[in-house]
Amino acid sequence: MSGCGSCNSTNKSSVNGCKNNGACGTNGCDKLNTFDWLVDMDDLSLDERFDIIEVRFKNGKKDFFRNFNKYPLNNGDPVIVDVPNGHHLGHVALQGELVRLQMMKKKVENDDQIRSVYRLATEKDLQKFEEVSKKAHPTLHRTREIISEQKLSMKLTDVEYQADGTKATFYYSAEDRVDFRQLIKSLASEFKIRVEMRQISLRQEASRLGGIGSCGRELCCSTWLTEFKSVTTTSARYQNLSLNPSKLSGQCGRLKCCLNYELDTYMDALKDIPELKKPLLTSKGEAKLQKTDIFKKIMWFGYENENTWISISADRVKEVIHLNEEGERPATLKEDNIDLKDETSEALNSDLERLDKKFQKRSNNKKRRNNRKNRNRNRNRNKKTNQ
Repeated sequence: MSGCGSCNSTNKSSVNGCKNNGACGTNGCDKLNTFDWLVDMDDLSLDERFDIIEVRFKNGKKDFFRNFNKYPLNNGDPVIVDVPNGHHLGHVALQGELVRLQMMKKKVENDDQIRSVYRLATEKDLQKFEEVSKKAHPTLHRTREIISEQKLSMKLTDVEYQADGTKATFYYSAEDRVDFRQLIKSLASEFKIRVEMRQISLRQEASRLGGIGSCGRELCCSTWLTEFKSVTTTSARYQNLSLNPSKLSGQCGRLKCCLNYELDTYMDALKDIPELKKPLLTSKGEAKLQKTDIFKKIMWFGYENENTWISISADRVKEVIHLNEEGERPATLKEDNIDLKDETSEALNSDLERLDKKFQKRSNNKKRRNNRKNRNRNRNRNKKTNQ
C-alpha cells in the first residue's frame, strides 16, 4: 500500500513528521481535516444516506462530488472523481449529513453542476498517481527557469498534476497583472500537457507551503483555517500591541490572522475603559496616561517631572474626568478620604528592584562557582609542582 500522496507519506504509509501514522500534527494526513460529530447519529443505509461526499486533494483543497453508484466509502478512502477534461484522485474527507451542512455554509447548490465519483481507486491508480506526482518538483524548477528567461514578474509557488497526467495547475502570486500567454505556450510544448495558471494570494501561498509560526505551532492557515478575513492595524491598537511590522507580520508578509482571534473579547472589555482626549488635571498638575490594563480595568498615570506611576481604577478616572469638565481639580488622583497603600502601584514600581536582586543573586552565585573552580585549579597545580 503506497502513501496517500497529500502529506509526503512513504511507500509503507508512515507519515513524515511526528511518525504517528494518520494523526500527525506536522506535515500529516489530518491537514484541514474535519471532525464528523454526526457520525454516531448517522445510521442510515446507503440508499437513504446523503449522496454527496467531500473529497480532499493536495494541500487541503476540497470539493464536493456525488456518489451516484452508492459506493460504501470510509473517510480517507482514495477515490477517482470526475474533473473537467479528465479524472483526478482524491481522498474522502467527509460524508453523511455533515456534508449537507458544509454545502449550506459554503453556499454550494445541490444541482447538476456537482460532478460524480467514478470508482474507488485501485492499486494501479495509486501507483500511476504517485508516478505523475513525482513530475511536479522537476516541473516546478524548470518552469521557474522559463519565467526567469521571459522576465515575468511573478512567483511560482506550486505545481499540481492531475491524476491522469494530462493537465497541470500552476499556482503563482504576483503584485501586478501578468501577461503569461507566451508562458502557457512554452509550458504546453515543453511538458506536453494542458496548462492552467491560477493566481493565489500571499496568504494562500503561505497556507500551501506551510511552516512554523512565531508561537511555535504550525501555521493556522495550513492546518485548520480555511477562510481569510481582513486584518488591520486597528486590531493591534485595541489590544495595546506595539505596532512593530516585524512582530505583527506572519510568514506571508501580511498581518497575522491571529490578531482577530481575541479582538471581540478586547472590544467588550474596552466598553468600561474611558476614552481620554487630554491629560487629567489635579492640584498637583497634569497626569498623562502611561499604561492601561484592559481586563483588570486599571489605568496608570504619571506626572511630567516624576518617574513614579500612579494606578487608579477606571471608575475613578471617570470621576476625575467629570470633575475636570465641571472646572474642578481633585487634590490627588486617588479617591478622597482613603489612605491605603496601593499594592498594584508598589508592585509596578518594585519590578526593577526585584529584577536587580534576582540578577545580583545569579551574579554572586556565578562568582562563587568561578572562585571555587580557580581554587581547585590552583590546588591541582601546586600538587603537580610538589611532585
